[in-house]
Amino acid sequence: MPAPEEYDVLILGSGAPGKLLSWTLASQGKRVAVVERRYVGGSCPNIACLPSKNVIHSAKVADYFRRGAEFGVAAGDWKVEMAAVRDRKRKMVDGLVALHLQKYGESGAQLIMGTGRFVAPRTIEVALNEGGNRTLHGRTVVINTGSRARMDDTPGLADSRPLTHIEALDLDELPKHLIVLGGGYVGLELAQAFRRFGSQVTVVERNGSIIHREDPDVVEAMEGLFRDEGIAIRTGTTVQRVEGQSGESVRLQTQSGAIEGTHLLVAGGRTPNTDNIGLEKAGVEVDERHHIKVNERLQTTAPDVWAVGDCAGSPYFTHIGVDDFRVVLDNLTGGHRETTDRQVPFCLFTDPELARVGMSEREAQELGIDYRLAKLPMEAILRTRTLAETRGFLKALVEKGGNRVLGFTAFGAEAGELMAVVQVVMIAGLPYTLLRDAVLTHPTMAEGLGELFAVVPPA
Repeated sequence: MPAPEEYDVLILGSGAPGKLLSWTLASQGKRVAVVERRYVGGSCPNIACLPSKNVIHSAKVADYFRRGAEFGVAAGDWKVEMAAVRDRKRKMVDGLVALHLQKYGESGAQLIMGTGRFVAPRTIEVALNEGGNRTLHGRTVVINTGSRARMDDTPGLADSRPLTHIEALDLDELPKHLIVLGGGYVGLELAQAFRRFGSQVTVVERNGSIIHREDPDVVEAMEGLFRDEGIAIRTGTTVQRVEGQSGESVRLQTQSGAIEGTHLLVAGGRTPNTDNIGLEKAGVEVDERHHIKVNERLQTTAPDVWAVGDCAGSPYFTHIGVDDFRVVLDNLTGGHRETTDRQVPFCLFTDPELARVGMSEREAQELGIDYRLAKLPMEAILRTRTLAETRGFLKALVEKGGNRVLGFTAFGAEAGELMAVVQVVMIAGLPYTLLRDAVLTHPTMAEGLGELFAVVPPA
């Protein structure tokens, strides 16, 4: 084997934390290489976060057309062209990839397209996409290989060639009847989008409810939304066997009967991309769920090897990957930063959105933490009436003997933006009364935060 090419920092995978590390460190004069198998910039700009929100917005526009009379717009002939929906998404992705390539060029970080695997400690052999091989060695190595849609071992499932989110976001024809296997984030977002495009949709969830880890009032509100939009929900349903071919005709045999459709979308979670990359030769250990073992500084079991993002068991959100970047950057440049006790906000991009940061009621109760609860229907926020978007509610948990906000949940229009305001208050350790007494612009959605915190029960 020829002597490997030497780099200060070698990164396997170009997702959010890896690319940000490469651009930052290369701009500081480090010799940096990033090995990427296929998607420049990782999943988020190519096949996940941003493409899905692009398609979801197209579905919202279709819903506005459907509701046109409600807004004084005369109904007329219109239809959804899935090829055009797909092409709009592709155009956005092409622009994002071009932006990423520009960042690599400006920073001086090398982007090497190929499949990498460890062949020795801190040494990666790359089978180049264009042919040939390169062997690279880094003083510091960062593993950033992400995750992929999980496919369980249900008989017939793999043989039915089901869609994952990747294929679903690239369809150029509308499924007649889409069966969504999984009632989590990905499944619910795409279920609603395809229903709004015009598909018949059935969501099949093995647990007793969709988004089953959320509070009962949140689950009830989400299930009510889906039923109002004509989406069938089958909870507590275990699939025993899958027959047929997705895209033609597919049948799910369950303990309570058969469910038939034309297309099957698997959205039952994700699995880390840690197999077949030679971790054992790098001295890097994985846990029982196949995530790379890391400490609170994101160091692996091998010296000078770090892991970030999904593959390291961090919560599966791009914004957490970005924070992983900050953690590793600080630790590589003389600081000390940990992942311990960091906030993990999330937003489910159904319409309306569901957003939460901090504790839910369920979590507080499980931990035995007393709290005061404030809850406000979205229709009490006058801005929602101007938008005809009155569905949902806000709620906040405030500590029993003080004024700290322990958690915030929003199910309604612009929920993610409202959450960010409360999150800043929580990060700063400010009292909820700051929002209660603030002069907030009328009529805005944020005005509702003042109304919410005005109904916090006395301590």
